[in-house]
Amino acid sequence: MKPTDSAVPVHTLRRLAALPVLPPAVVAAAAVAAAAGVARALAEGRALFPGGPAGWAFALLTGLVVGHLVALGRDRWWGGTCSGAALTLAVLLMYGWVAAVLVSLAVVVLVATARRHRRRRAAVHGAVDILGIGAASLSLAASGVRPGIEHPWLPATWDLATVFQITAAAAAYLLTTRGLLWVCVGPHTRGLRSVARMTLVRQGLVGVALLGISPLIVLVAAGPRPVLLPLFAIPLMALDSTLWIARARAEEQLRDPLTGLNNRQWLLERTRAALDEAERVGRRAALVLIDLDRFRSVNDTLGHLAGDRLLLQVADRLRLALPRGAEVARLGGDEFAVLLPLADSPTGAQRVARLLVASLSAPLDLDGLSLVLEASAGVSVFPDHATDGEGLLRRADVAMYQAKRDRSGVEVYEAHRDGNTPDRLGLLGDLRRALDSGQVKLHYQPKVAFDGRVAGLEALVRWVHPERGRVSPDEFIGIAETSGLMPRLTEYVLETALAQVARWRAMGIDVPVAVNVSPRDVHTPGFAGSVAARLARHNVPAGSLQLEITEHVLLEDPQRAADTLAGLTGHGVKMSLDDFGTGYSSLVHLRRLPVSELKIDRSFVARLAVDAEDAEIVRCTLDLAHSLGLVVVAEGVEDDETWERLRALGCDAVQGWLVSAAMPPEEATAWLRGRGAREGFAAAALPPRTPRTGGIGGVGGAGGVVGRAAGGAASGTPAPSRPSATRPLLP
Repeated sequence: MKPTDSAVPVHTLRRLAALPVLPPAVVAAAAVAAAAGVARALAEGRALFPGGPAGWAFALLTGLVVGHLVALGRDRWWGGTCSGAALTLAVLLMYGWVAAVLVSLAVVVLVATARRHRRRRAAVHGAVDILGIGAASLSLAASGVRPGIEHPWLPATWDLATVFQITAAAAAYLLTTRGLLWVCVGPHTRGLRSVARMTLVRQGLVGVALLGISPLIVLVAAGPRPVLLPLFAIPLMALDSTLWIARARAEEQLRDPLTGLNNRQWLLERTRAALDEAERVGRRAALVLIDLDRFRSVNDTLGHLAGDRLLLQVADRLRLALPRGAEVARLGGDEFAVLLPLADSPTGAQRVARLLVASLSAPLDLDGLSLVLEASAGVSVFPDHATDGEGLLRRADVAMYQAKRDRSGVEVYEAHRDGNTPDRLGLLGDLRRALDSGQVKLHYQPKVAFDGRVAGLEALVRWVHPERGRVSPDEFIGIAETSGLMPRLTEYVLETALAQVARWRAMGIDVPVAVNVSPRDVHTPGFAGSVAARLARHNVPAGSLQLEITEHVLLEDPQRAADTLAGLTGHGVKMSLDDFGTGYSSLVHLRRLPVSELKIDRSFVARLAVDAEDAEIVRCTLDLAHSLGLVVVAEGVEDDETWERLRALGCDAVQGWLVSAAMPPEEATAWLRGRGAREGFAAAALPPRTPRTGGIGGVGGAGGVVGRAAGGAASGTPAPSRPSATRPLLP
């Protein structure tokens, strides 16, 4: 059944709704059975518990067992001790089920009294034990054994038949009690392999204790010295301690030692069980991966002990913010994961993730120091994004890093933004080979002033795959950015563009060419020096190269970005701020950026003629940029009306299909020769403005990439026919 937001089938709802009723039903059934047994014994004038030395010895042994269980602490004894089970079965074998019920009730009631906050849970465990005793008693009765206070069962010979009777009774007791506890108490651990293995080992030890110790207790109680019964407390306590240690070690394998939260192993196993349940009921499940932003700076500044205390506070906040049914785990470092076993939709899961991230945004107190941490989260949904726990975790990780890059807080996984799918990995290998063989080509799109003179060209990447055909630049550039191939692609584009500039200069065509560079390029050590070396090798003046950056370069390591940009402008390379208006920085930060040109994003230009707000944004941008001495270029100009509005607003140059689509080098050469003969090239195209080489300030937005095509040409589709093909661009 495919996941849907519609209602769950009626029979499934009834089955799920019945689970909360089961524990009270078990308690009621056990109470009725115990009351009926006691009433029948009293009505028949039979004793409820043995007297004499054996009775007192059993009572003393019971007290010792209770004292040990209370001393264990942390309620570890619930649902799996050897001592209580062995003692109960021994009394059952010798004196019948009514006496065994009284021993079981004494153990449960006394321990519950010592732990008042566990009374409700104690009632469930006591009821389950009573029903288990009843099942064992029925097993004995089926083989003809009906022990009682007046007629204890003392086998004449310990042959195979006797061993079978005791084994059958012990098996009935274990299967009934542990089965009911598994259903009533442990719904969240069902399906966890580690828990299942731990449970099997523990119940195996309990079974060994029942088969090995219970008959010995019977023999001593029936012998001449029943006063020796309390000595059995020593092996029983040793077995309980062994179980306690085994369970503690097993739980440590599923717990984070610092925060006490579940760990990665537990998360994967619990996710597998949750996905099985979600598939069975036809619902979605979701995984939210949360990572703290800039947590490393806390460790570096305040020390790792302070960082650990901070993680404890984060874990507590996540616990409190969890919606009902959700479970949280710490994966390591500052990464946390939240499992949503039932999710209505990807949007609903994203809403939960936003609430969790918001819960971490309030100030945290650390030794009197108020710290504000931000977090990023990624969401993946079953079965929309993956059908297994590992796949969900990996895709949530991809979405989380996308949220970090975009500064959006929370992102839902999107396949087209994942560079690690098999198809995209294959495309990555093809791109590497294409760069080596020169299959990747550069096209050039002009930037033209309103007097018709050419202000420059932008180099845009084009790739025609031998099997896939034309590949969108957005697709393969995104793969390059997420795979580490981006520096190689940038080197290829710079080398190819500068070689073409050198050829044009040899033809007498002196026009600057702009190349987009990514934030990764700017943050690469030695990038400015490598650009200067390429300019010298091709004998191209620095003024013939323009590098287009975006505000995104300022998001990480702004000091390194500042040093790189200062180095580039120091070599004489011009800088242009691309996609302006789509990031997070304020216009006032422009005065601190070392750029001489600003490009208004096409998202504002496209609706300039019909949207008053976009027109006002463009006007304000032009006024401020000009006041700072910047040249302004409008991207995505596709019609005459937009052209005229931009000219009226005082824009310096335009780029887009109205002027020309991106052209291969041969067509660009012919186009430049035609324009240059009539109108002249870049030197006379624009009014002089004062370039600046200031520092960097503020934060950035979307990252610039090599091959971005202004005016929509980045899609790789041919440009439509435009009026500019026939009319001159002179005013």
